[in-house]
Amino acid sequence: MSNKKKGNRPGIRRVGRTCAFQVLYGQSFVKAPDTEALKRWIQFNPAVVDQESISAIEFAENLVLGVVSNRETLDAVIDEHSQHWKLNRIAKVELAILRLCLYEMMFTDIPHKAAINEAIELAKGFGDENSKNFINGILDAAARGMGK
Repeated sequence: MSNKKKGNRPGIRRVGRTCAFQVLYGQSFVKAPDTEALKRWIQFNPAVVDQESISAIEFAENLVLGVVSNRETLDAVIDEHSQHWKLNRIAKVELAILRLCLYEMMFTDIPHKAAINEAIELAKGFGDENSKNFINGILDAAARGMGK
């Protein structure tokens, strides 16, 4: 039996989600020209390279590819629920988190509440002191709009 503690280690999905966020954040500065280039960028992203879990890397890649391929739909939802904020005025950190969470809410089986909680954790780790409230407001409104 192993003596390693599991309580303080983040789960595979949280690690993968964090890697996906970092790749998506990078995409807000320089976009990959095509899917194959994006896959290479994911593979060579420092956050992904440092990751030992193959499952976390695969989860991250699926999230990134899903967000990128559904970006217009995700941005329309953000635009609809971000009162008085145009997409180009939303900070890149918050926009990456919003897109990632909305993708999970709309296109995966993760419960909305869990997706929102994960987004708030990302905001606490990567955003400023106002990020979590801003993100929570938009995602809560979007979840209510989805009727779940």
